[in-house]
Amino acid sequence: MDTNTRAARPVSYFPVSPVMLFPEALGNFSVYLWQGGDFVLYTSSGQKFTTRHRQTLHKNGVKEVYVQGSERAEYEKYIERNLGKILQDETLPIEARSRIFFEATTVVLQDVFDRKLPSALRARHLDRITEIVRNSIKFLAKDNSLSSVAPFISHDYKTYTHCMHVFVYSVALFQTYEMTESETFEYGLGALLHDVGKAKIPKRILNKRGPLTTAEREIIKEHPVHGVSMCAHLPMTQNTINCILFHHETLDGSGYPAGIKGDNVPMPVRIISLSDIYDALTTDRPYAEAMEPYEALSLIRNEMRENVDMNVFKRFVAVLSGAEII
Repeated sequence: MDTNTRAARPVSYFPVSPVMLFPEALGNFSVYLWQGGDFVLYTSSGQKFTTRHRQTLHKNGVKEVYVQGSERAEYEKYIERNLGKILQDETLPIEARSRIFFEATTVVLQDVFDRKLPSALRARHLDRITEIVRNSIKFLAKDNSLSSVAPFISHDYKTYTHCMHVFVYSVALFQTYEMTESETFEYGLGALLHDVGKAKIPKRILNKRGPLTTAEREIIKEHPVHGVSMCAHLPMTQNTINCILFHHETLDGSGYPAGIKGDNVPMPVRIISLSDIYDALTTDRPYAEAMEPYEALSLIRNEMRENVDMNVFKRFVAVLSGAEII
């Protein structure tokens, strides 16, 4: 036997819904069917999908097609490029669109938060996040969107999933106020990036099990300022910057980093702050188990009345109730 010959690594595949094959969209990945106990090529990389492709699969009752694991990155780029089209396609079940929204957003945010970032957020990161926000807001404005995305909300804490949850809750609340489209976008961008500064906090502190020391808490409190400094060179409005900088401020002035209070805390920041607290309480953390929604809301109502805007809180409860989350 030739000692230089290595056994071929088995090819892995992952399933994809056929509704993802968008007519006239170019897929830089091959699509396979599972037939006769083997994977069979259906469309080749670089081939445009057609309406006929999708209709044929539907006619034959095909529920899943497959993409090679080695081409996952190209598939994710394809989803990102077509996200706006996907989310606004009323022929697709809202559950399928909700899953795609979470998958696409997770890929982008994980790329931002889980890889070692430079001292500043790159323009290409902002461009991708901006597109996520623009494409998602109209979808999340639909009456049944929050209830449709709720099953995909993870209770296992990661910074990027937390940012996504806060974005979803905040946008649902923004819709109950009279905001312009541009304002909703600016505040939504701030919600999605509110914790970007945590990328500069040591993982040993972020993921520590058990209580933090006083020194560690002070380091954690630096993340809003880190977030603003990471975005300072990017074309962001003051509305977006305020959301990143002030999301830990409280109405009674006990928050950080500036200790502002009362009317000095902008309304959209109050919304993001409440969404942030609620998601933190209902998510498993290294130092605490997740609470049930009703339990978390009771704690906020009974123990944080001086910190949060109770009028925003009442709207939040109504939004969650309407989505059958509580």
